[in-house]
Amino acid sequence: MSVYQESRAMEAALGEKLARDRWYLRIWLYIICLLILAMVVVGGATRLTDSGLSITEWKPIHGVIPPLSVADWEEEFEKYRQIPEYQQINKGMSLDEFKFIYWWEWAHRFLGRFIGFAFAVPLAFFWVRGMVEDRLKPRLLGLLALGGLQGFVGWWMVASGLVERTDVSQYRLAVHLTLACIIFAYAMWVARGLAPHSADPPSQQLRRLGGLTTAFVLLQIFLGGLVAGLDAGLAFNDWPTMDGAIIPGGLFVQQPAWVNLFENPKTVQFVHRVSGYLLLAFVLAQWVITMLSRAQPQHKARALLLFALVIAQAAIGIATLVLQVPLGWALLHQGFAVIVLGFAVVHWRGLVGPYALPVEPASSR
Repeated sequence: MSVYQESRAMEAALGEKLARDRWYLRIWLYIICLLILAMVVVGGATRLTDSGLSITEWKPIHGVIPPLSVADWEEEFEKYRQIPEYQQINKGMSLDEFKFIYWWEWAHRFLGRFIGFAFAVPLAFFWVRGMVEDRLKPRLLGLLALGGLQGFVGWWMVASGLVERTDVSQYRLAVHLTLACIIFAYAMWVARGLAPHSADPPSQQLRRLGGLTTAFVLLQIFLGGLVAGLDAGLAFNDWPTMDGAIIPGGLFVQQPAWVNLFENPKTVQFVHRVSGYLLLAFVLAQWVITMLSRAQPQHKARALLLFALVIAQAAIGIATLVLQVPLGWALLHQGFAVIVLGFAVVHWRGLVGPYALPVEPASSR
């Protein structure tokens, strides 16, 4: 029996309840993915508006309540006045200006808390109702643990800018962004594994290419995090040249040389550009290989759509660069990167196939 036939035989083999339970879990995970996408966009706005250091304490529970009185606002503002960003960059800022950056950071943290609530509470409900298959339990608990880790990493990132620096560490920002995308990708992977698939898995070569493509997209997002952390996108805004040359000078002026890959804004932007070109070429090659293979039409259509999405993302990135990183275009570039990642996971999961049907209903049924 093919994977397609097996998926379609779900209701006949184990009854409508299993199919319904998988549908509910799938929709819930899709909602979580949408919330994480929103979180990434709001996080990008927080970075671009220089709002990330406006809340100088980590209060996972109490921090959900924003300042409610003039005295509360003055207290928060006074804490902000103690950090280097205010003293060296924003000295003389008004309370209303502080409120603007505060609300961005508060919204980012609130959305993170809400995602944790939106994941943990339904998970407990589904678990108690016996709707979670045994194979899914460690996967969903792993997602929950990653969400908790992400909250810690977020504060670890903010803390890097509260003592000596006037901004957060680009290393920590890139890790924070990449971990959010890993959580997004993992949730999408599980969700798509619960869906009936309309085509059999193709060759192992294509499955490996799908996995490598997803990893490549994640790498490109990490490099984009370094660009954002260094404000490197604001430094050189010509294209297709960079600083007037195809390969600009001054790429390895810092010592040791490897430091330039992470701390030299010119080098970081150049690497991000080159990596983008290589990703585009890799996805093109994957599409060509898929078209020349014996894969079924569904796999070939997804490979083509993934290539189109990467082209669109490259165009958005170029526009963002030459327009000198306006807020709207920058957020579109960051959000669309997550969409590309999501579809790369969908394509990869389609090449692997859905979760196998349990041999028998879970013991709780």
